[in-house]
Amino acid sequence: MTELAAVKAALKTQAVETPSWAYGNSGTRFKVFAQAGVPRDPFEKLDDAAKVHEFTGVAPTVALHIPWDKVEDYAALAEHAEKRGVRIGAINSNTFQDDDYKLGSICHPDAAVRRKAVGHLLECVDIMDATGSRDLKLWFADGTNYPGQDDVRSRQDRLAEGLAEVYERLGEGQRMLLEYKLFEPAFYTTDVPDWGTAYAHCLKLGEKAQVVVDTGHHAPGTNIEFIVATLLREGKLGGFDFNSRFYADDDLMVGAADPFQLFRIMYEVVRGGGFTSDVAFMLDQCHNIEAKIPAIIRSVMNVQEATAKALLVDAEALSAAQASGDVLGANAVLMDAYDTDVRPLLREVRQEMGLDPDPIAAYRECGWAEKVVAERVGGQQAGWGA
Repeated sequence: MTELAAVKAALKTQAVETPSWAYGNSGTRFKVFAQAGVPRDPFEKLDDAAKVHEFTGVAPTVALHIPWDKVEDYAALAEHAEKRGVRIGAINSNTFQDDDYKLGSICHPDAAVRRKAVGHLLECVDIMDATGSRDLKLWFADGTNYPGQDDVRSRQDRLAEGLAEVYERLGEGQRMLLEYKLFEPAFYTTDVPDWGTAYAHCLKLGEKAQVVVDTGHHAPGTNIEFIVATLLREGKLGGFDFNSRFYADDDLMVGAADPFQLFRIMYEVVRGGGFTSDVAFMLDQCHNIEAKIPAIIRSVMNVQEATAKALLVDAEALSAAQASGDVLGANAVLMDAYDTDVRPLLREVRQEMGLDPDPIAAYRECGWAEKVVAERVGGQQAGWGA
């Protein structure tokens, strides 16, 4: 197999998971902007996700968020997904939208609140069983706003205790993915603020616990690719939540703010074997003012383009330059790959997969947007908290 053929083969196996909540209404903390034709329930979210997969060919799974995607029959929801050509992906918990969680969830000083939070996480594992999902994805808004508000060490003990109980409930082939976030909504301490804290808890829990890197959850200037390389080296990178940030956790389309950073991250993924392992490539974005399905298709394409460039890095030339101390030469090897226009290559890949070479144009021409606007009349549109 030639080098170019190997790159094409790798790109054809790529899978990007789309989030159910990205298909619903979303906005800033000031306003949620409604759009015509937005799904009214999880079944319609899956219908929209299926269109993304239909035109990209590499978005076969859809992450759910509980209780936003709560239904009476999860087996029926999984069956609906299969009929549409997709599958249920990660199950995301929600321990941040209940009044009881004002002072935290599984880190809360009140044992009754902690019990409630853990009960919800165990419910999410039950949903995993019903849907055939592999991953339980956990993000906690837990933290404090003021020095002395609560005991920092005790909160870590409570966190460890809660995670351990949920970890023991996981079945064969299931994983716990622990996400971290620098700040927000807590502003003095966050209980899982960085990759080191998440890694420490996952290491203690065991092989089924791994870290999720959300590309928006870092301080300005953080070298995210170093974190990725380190977690891959330790076998603890479970997945990504891809998005972009200019200032904080902006949840903009992946690759929109800094496509070079996305390329650098994907290079470390390729270099560390993450592209052929169980690392989950998930989107975690909110499309507040742009049309949702085209934005998600564009995001998948952005990941594909960064991946294609990462796969084109001349590893042999790079290694030789690094070994000889050729600083500029080594940097030039990386930049040559990044500066390559991979769009023609990806058009070829899509054609070879039996897809339209231009997914955005193909979607616009298919009439789906007009169809859902006409049909999804009445009922309650899905959105944050819906």
